[in-house]
Amino acid sequence: MGLNLKKADTAIRIGEVRFSYANVFVPKKNEDGDGEAKYSCQILIPKSNKEALKLIEEATTAAAEKGKEIKWNGKLPAMLKKPLRDGAEKEDDDPVYEGMMFLNCSNRRKPGVQVLDDGMRYEANEDDFYSGCWGAVTLEFYPYDHKGNKGVGVSLGNCIKLRDDDRLGGGGESVDSSFADLD
Repeated sequence: MGLNLKKADTAIRIGEVRFSYANVFVPKKNEDGDGEAKYSCQILIPKSNKEALKLIEEATTAAAEKGKEIKWNGKLPAMLKKPLRDGAEKEDDDPVYEGMMFLNCSNRRKPGVQVLDDGMRYEANEDDFYSGCWGAVTLEFYPYDHKGNKGVGVSLGNCIKLRDDDRLGGGGESVDSSFADLD
């Protein structure tokens, strides 16, 4: 199954990625409480997934070129902010980021969220899809110029869970696990 796919110059599908800070069921406002509530997610990409990283770089470049035409008066900004970051540069030394690149994405539109399990796809709920699971995601890259900040942002598209892993962020154990010994 080929998870990585270029859909358009600025639109891609990548996988296998790990989802973190997954706010895909209920929109949230940013930490300051400013602005509109959005659906959002942090996407962790293993550094070994060279094909996905190449697609991200190509989509970022295409969005920057588009920004040159429509946002930045024909030239790239000297301090262009790019979305992809190296997990090794995170300040908190969280082991989850070891060997990972990551980017943040958001959208006002609710993403479609599914689970692929034993060849069957179904709509996910909050128990199925969580921070820490692995899957694939569609992303759209776009140029922005907001309050003096110029760069390339990422719009969250649809998500599909392909496999489980430890929950991130202390999600706790399931009710089934808590009472597995009781009939």
